[in-house]
Amino acid sequence: MKLDFTLETQAGSQPLHADIHNLIIAGWAGRDMDAIEHHIQELAEIGVPRPSAVPLFYRVASNQLVQDDVVQVVGDQSSGEVEAFVFTVDGVQYLSIASDHTDRKLEAYSVALSKQLCIKPVARTAWRLDEVIDYWDELQIRARIVENGEEVAYQDGTLASLRTVTDLVQRYNGGAALADGDGMTCGTVAVIGGIRPAVVFEMELYDPRRQRSIRHRYSLTILPEVA
Repeated sequence: MKLDFTLETQAGSQPLHADIHNLIIAGWAGRDMDAIEHHIQELAEIGVPRPSAVPLFYRVASNQLVQDDVVQVVGDQSSGEVEAFVFTVDGVQYLSIASDHTDRKLEAYSVALSKQLCIKPVARTAWRLDEVIDYWDELQIRARIVENGEEVAYQDGTLASLRTVTDLVQRYNGGAALADGDGMTCGTVAVIGGIRPAVVFEMELYDPRRQRSIRHRYSLTILPEVA
């Protein structure tokens, strides 16, 4: 899937074009096993079975990646999750954010299928991974949703609660780096107030050292679920 970014560096900004043909969703990616267990229990409340291993790497069709502001989903039981998104272009690794948008109704039947069913919105801004890797744990991911006409906090945490991107890539590739065309989401932080659907999702990756952010906001068009 062809994605177009604005690459922001210390020297300025420039276009960055990526062709992602191998999409990996890193699930159950927390460092703290107690926190992982909490997330497993969160999902168990909506009927999702326990994972077979942690972390777990789901494969999703790369054509599910989109950078649109409005996306279509079937039914009203899906929701987003903000995640760091790493990808490789010409041997260089870059960082952005994506939403692992998931159908929660189908998730109770199959996590893998629920992830495949929904689009994965991606921001339009990226940074070089080597500019932030030394203070990876300080980066923050946040999300807000619109609920009853009000914007409310939905997720907020640092990447210190998750496995590092280096650890995840090594576990997935057996020690090798991500190849050109690979893209991986790197896990998410706990939801505030429980997992629930929302038709507007706004996500952010915040760099406190350089006081800069990558943001993306998208809304849903709900298609009817026809039996």
